[in-house]
Amino acid sequence: MLDWIKNINKEYPEFWKDYLSKFETKPNRFVVLSTETSGLNPDKDVILSLGAFSVVDDSIMIKDNFESVLLQYKFLQDNGLSNEFIIESKMVKMQESEALEAFINFIGNSILVGHHINFDIEMINSALERLDCGRLKNEALDVDMMYRKLTDINDKQFSLDDLCEIYKIPKSDRNSSAEDAYRISLLFLKLKSRLGIK
Repeated sequence: MLDWIKNINKEYPEFWKDYLSKFETKPNRFVVLSTETSGLNPDKDVILSLGAFSVVDDSIMIKDNFESVLLQYKFLQDNGLSNEFIIESKMVKMQESEALEAFINFIGNSILVGHHINFDIEMINSALERLDCGRLKNEALDVDMMYRKLTDINDKQFSLDDLCEIYKIPKSDRNSSAEDAYRISLLFLKLKSRLGIK
């Protein structure tokens, strides 16, 4: 009971209050996102990079994108992992708090799209918790689930590479969260039209 009262009176950061106010209107775009993480446990692992593209109607808005490497030196050192990824990356580098604030401002009330999106959302929610924010409120769509709904397959999950092969979307040599977000965007446009999603 006391935790519930504490949450009501909780003072959220300004960017989070601004984000929550955006849900008074209906979303007019999709944001396709991908994360690279240090592992698969949202309680212990962290986001290493985030990539996202905006999709409006039936177009990927290339200029309306988000890409960042999150500086997680302490986590990597504590876990004996190499900083090579962070040092060598040419992407914009930000502290976790700065990157999340920029990302939340970027997504607004958009409908989020991803490949196994629930994992990405849980990783983002864990990071938001460290900033004393709430959980994401955005609706979400998963391209794997969309494909399985379209083909009526319930007993199998498909990797991003599987789905790209099915829809003849070329694989890139550059392995990054932004590159994956772009491939997921192309997939999403194909699935969206076949499923009649507006």
